[in-house]
Formats: sequence, C-alpha cells, structure tokens
Amino acid sequence: MKYLSWISRQLVGSLFIVSGLIKANDPLGFSYKLHDYFAADVFDLPGLEPYALGLAVFICVSEILLGVAVLMRAQMVLSSISLFVMIVFFTFLTFYSAAYDKVTDCGCFGDALKLTPWESFTKDVVLLVFILIILIDELGLKRNRPEDQGGVFSDEVTFGVSVVLIALFSFGVISWGGPVWFTLLLLAIVYGLRKAVKIASMDWIIAGFAAVYSLGFSYYCIENLPIRDYRPYAVGKSIPEGMKTAEELGVPAPVYANMYIMKRKSTNETFQMNSNDYLVKEVWKDQDLELVEATEEVITIQEGYEAPIHDFNLMSKDGNDDTDLILALPRVFLLISKDISILEEGNMAKVKQLVTDGQAQGIPTVLLSSTNFEEQEAFMQKHGIEVPFYQADNTTLKTIIRANPGIVLLKNGVVNGKWHHNNTPSLADSGA
Repeated sequence: MKYLSWISRQLVGSLFIVSGLIKANDPLGFSYKLHDYFAADVFDLPGLEPYALGLAVFICVSEILLGVAVLMRAQMVLSSISLFVMIVFFTFLTFYSAAYDKVTDCGCFGDALKLTPWESFTKDVVLLVFILIILIDELGLKRNRPEDQGGVFSDEVTFGVSVVLIALFSFGVISWGGPVWFTLLLLAIVYGLRKAVKIASMDWIIAGFAAVYSLGFSYYCIENLPIRDYRPYAVGKSIPEGMKTAEELGVPAPVYANMYIMKRKSTNETFQMNSNDYLVKEVWKDQDLELVEATEEVITIQEGYEAPIHDFNLMSKDGNDDTDLILALPRVFLLISKDISILEEGNMAKVKQLVTDGQAQGIPTVLLSSTNFEEQEAFMQKHGIEVPFYQADNTTLKTIIRANPGIVLLKNGVVNGKWHHNNTPSLADSGA
C-alpha cells in the first residue's frame, strides 16, 4: 500500500500543480467559465457572478497549494480530505455538464487543453481513485512512518519525480515550459525551508509561502496578460487564416444533427432518431411513424475541421460589416473594451498618447466594444479620442484580450502585439 500511495501522491500532486498553474496563468478566462456555471440555464446562481474572479483565483491557488502539500506530505490528513472534497465536487460538475450538455468545456486546463465533458468526467473519476488511495492510507496509518524518511520516499526523490512528470505534461501536452520552472523554484524553496528550519509549525509556514507565491503569480497575470496565450488571437496568429472554413481549406467539415422523438402509431412505441437519418431514410414516407418533437439536443454525426475564429465581425454605426477592411490594413491598433461601462480609466492618458502618436504617423486606431454606439461615442468625447468605432461580440472581445481596455496591433490581419492597459507602450516600443 505504501508504494501505491506514493505513486498516487506523485500523480495527484503533479497534476494539481499543473492544473492550478494553467488556470492561474489566465484567471480572468477561468472566471468566465465560472460565469457559465452560474448562468440561469445551469445552476442559476447570479448572486455569485460578482465573485467569479475571486473564486477563480481561490481555486487556482488551492489546487497548487494542495498539489505541493500532497507531494511533501504536509498536514496530510487535512490535505487528503481537502483533495477528496474538491475532487468529488469537480466530479459532480463534470458529470452534470456531460449528462445534461450544459457547459461543454469545464476549463480544467484553461485554453491549453480542451476536453469534452465526458473526457473531463473520466479524468476526475481516475483522480478520485488515486485520491481515495491517499486518503485511506493517511487515515489508516501513522503520520510519521520510518519508510518515508529516506530512499524512494525521500523529499529529493519525490520532488525529482514530480518535476519529471510535470515536464512530460508541460512539453508533451501543453507545449509550455512555464509549469516546470514555476515548480522547480517553488519546490526548491520549500525543500530549503524544510531542511533549514526544524519547527513544529513548518508545514504551515511552507503552505503560507506556497499560497503567497501562487497568489502573486495569479495577480501578475490579472494585472498584465497571461504569460502563455493559447487562444487563436495570440501574438503571431493570423486572424484571416483562423477564420477560414473547412470548405475554404478543402478539408472535411463536421456534420451535426438534431435529435427527434418519433412514435410508432401501431404500438405507441416512442424512440429517438437523428435528423440526418430522418432525411436520408425518408422516414416521413412511413405512415406508421410520426414525428412527435424535434428536441434541442444536437449530436455530432461526423468529426471535422472547425475554424478557431468564427465570431470576429466588426459592425459599423451605419450597419456595414467592415471586418475585411480592417483586417486588410497594413497596420492598425485595436482599442478593445468588452464593456465600456466598466472600463478601467486609470491609464487612458497613455492610451490616448499611443492613439495620437499613431495617427500622426498614419497608423489608424479603431475602437471595438460590445456596448452600443452612443456609449462608445460618449467615451471618445470624454477622453478626447477621435477614431472609428465598431460593435463586436462580447465573448469574442473577451477572448481576444484579457483587459478592459486592451490594445492589439494588427499588421495585415496578423496579431503583432497585445498589451494590457497597465502596459500601454509608446509608439516606438509597440513595433508598429
């Protein structure tokens, strides 16, 4: 049992650190996912929406902290019980999402790794088994076992194996070395503290350090931008290329179908049939079959290519779709505010300077927002900015940049730079 428990601690601890760090890299993105769970058609918890970002940070930090705790066997009874409670909750969420098709991506690994609801549920069930092994072992055996003091159970081996596991996942699955360097520094300091200071409360001191370390990383990513951007609008990505459909690329497109509830009149038997089969088999010609209801359930008949960018549409005040016009410009700054009513105005002087300097050099700026044109115009008058303004989808704007406002530099439709308003560059530093 001791070896099985050790292996379980390695896998669970390493995965929790990576999972928490990926979400901590983009806390705003994770908070948007929590908004999906709070929606009226899911759990109907609108009262929690104002706290979504705080909850997102709390979950990120908790995952990292519990991952470190289980690796170093710190307060293991409390840690293993906390892990068990957390994974039971996550397993319920992913099962609910899968069974009722409510939230199609749980956000377990942010934008770095997309899992279907059933894949997320399966992942949580496997983790639940490993955590149960840890919990049973900790509740059934004494805290300080002699075999844990050296050999394969030593801190050096434990930390080394965990870094290897995290490196395999980081470089082999999510293509980002950040979790490796983050974990190396964190575990090195934790190891140093444990070896240098021998006091009874050391577990809590280390936990406090790990929490502050993780919280600081999360706060940095909120006040700046995610360190690793997995979205289709990352620097270097071409928006026109990302918008190309399967037909344009000459590859198979996905095929979807609605589910119908059918009734056989002769037996009163009801059964389900997808709309594709209904048409192909010409079921309507069978006088014994009756279409009772076309449900909202949609299934995938055939997998295929889906454009990563599908809602990038810029509508002018005159009702024109100027998307292609903007993407064709050799250089253009996009000043993006998902919602002008809650825009942070502390750095608007720097933003205005960039806009003004760009215009003087023939580099236009356009304002993109999901709010109405009257609010956009009032905003520009307030800050003395004169630029064309467009309406765009709120979700699209939140996906493009995690800042309100944020600035994006496009060159012929390719993302050349992205800045949080806290880091508004000068024109010379922008690379325009």
